Amino acid sequence: MKIYTVGGAVRDKVLGLPVKDRDYVVVGTTVDVMLLLGFKPVGKGFPVFLHPQTHEEYALARTERKTAPGYKGFVFHAAPEVTLEDDLRRRDLTMNAMALSKDGELIDPFGGQEDLKNKVLRHVSSAFSEDPVRILRIARFAARFPDFTIAPETMDLMKEMVRSGEVDALVPERIWQELTQALMETVPSRMFAVMRECGALERIFPEINTLWGVPQPEQYHPEIDSGVHTMLALDYAARKNYSLPVRFAVLLHDLGKGTTPQNQWPHHRAHEERGVPLVESVCGRMKVSNMFRDIAVMTAREHGNIRKSKELRPRTIVMILERCDAFRRPERFLSVLDATECDLRGRKSATISKENIAYPQREFWQTALHVARNVDASAIAQSLSGDFDEIPRVLHRKRVDAVSDAIIPYLLPDLGNRKPGEMETATAVPPPPALTPQTALSAQASR
Repeated sequence: MKIYTVGGAVRDKVLGLPVKDRDYVVVGTTVDVMLLLGFKPVGKGFPVFLHPQTHEEYALARTERKTAPGYKGFVFHAAPEVTLEDDLRRRDLTMNAMALSKDGELIDPFGGQEDLKNKVLRHVSSAFSEDPVRILRIARFAARFPDFTIAPETMDLMKEMVRSGEVDALVPERIWQELTQALMETVPSRMFAVMRECGALERIFPEINTLWGVPQPEQYHPEIDSGVHTMLALDYAARKNYSLPVRFAVLLHDLGKGTTPQNQWPHHRAHEERGVPLVESVCGRMKVSNMFRDIAVMTAREHGNIRKSKELRPRTIVMILERCDAFRRPERFLSVLDATECDLRGRKSATISKENIAYPQREFWQTALHVARNVDASAIAQSLSGDFDEIPRVLHRKRVDAVSDAIIPYLLPDLGNRKPGEMETATAVPPPPALTPQTALSAQASR
């Protein structure tokens, strides 16, 4: 019985990076022996155990055989005669197919150390093409190691996996798992570059793929291309270390531009509204949580309104806050402001960059939200003696008054330059939702 450290821990040690998680392979033993030693079984498809003290994962050395499409279509064989090299051969990339013995010896039968030195992502064997998740994994590693290239023969395998339909067997849960990890990497745009190159993006996220080749006005978007803009905004979110929900919202914020008729290019009027059902479709297909969906939908719908905040009447500002549920969930609206900042600053060409442009909209909307939330809804409800039909109208009017007073300092420099009718150009918004007796009496808590 021999135990080896394998996978990412070995790779990161070779690269001189901090080692976060360690996985181990056990060679030359059986399930019964592991149980006798106190290890706790956790694997379903193949024998994986948790160490009784450290709770780290220990897996028996195994081989695998493809029996059906998709990442679940495998039969695994774990037995004492399975060697360490047999186990390493089934792994995805050479850099992940190295092992360390207990005495520190590096076992590298497939040239992983050399590929790390040359900064190459290379598959271990032709078995790479049997698991479609590996397309997403290699795309994620490209986002983590942005200065690495993909070996041409590995990219050829990935393209063949797309052509053969193997990639179509991916299930939403695994796609979402790899996507969320990639979005939090150093340069998340590289995941989408790799997926585009092999053809997987069109099959997995057609709504995103269609953005490339769609032009925008060069005056506002020096990068011109809508897909390029989305990637610039996404990488800006990564540099700012914004949260995962913000990065996901940035990824989907301009989907509506992919549906603009070509005879209207490079302009994209009402793309915000057209983007909402597309965002909802992606979120439904990926089975994302309500929180992720809501922030992404609000960003797609409102980023244009947030950008032109000074053109809006106080009444419209309050209505936007109401339909974003900002009074009950202000943290979600603040995430929308983060995503909109990425939209504004993710604009760049070879000679022009807007990454450092001012973003006064953040302070503007934070101020409006703050003063509107400070309106005492409970006092209004009590003063109206339970007239629940009147409460929402009075509450709305008081919020509008508060916002009107608060935003005057932001408007003073521009008021003298406006033409008649310029004050209201926001997307039409529905009236605020009616308050029920229960929500009216508990409105104070929502402040």
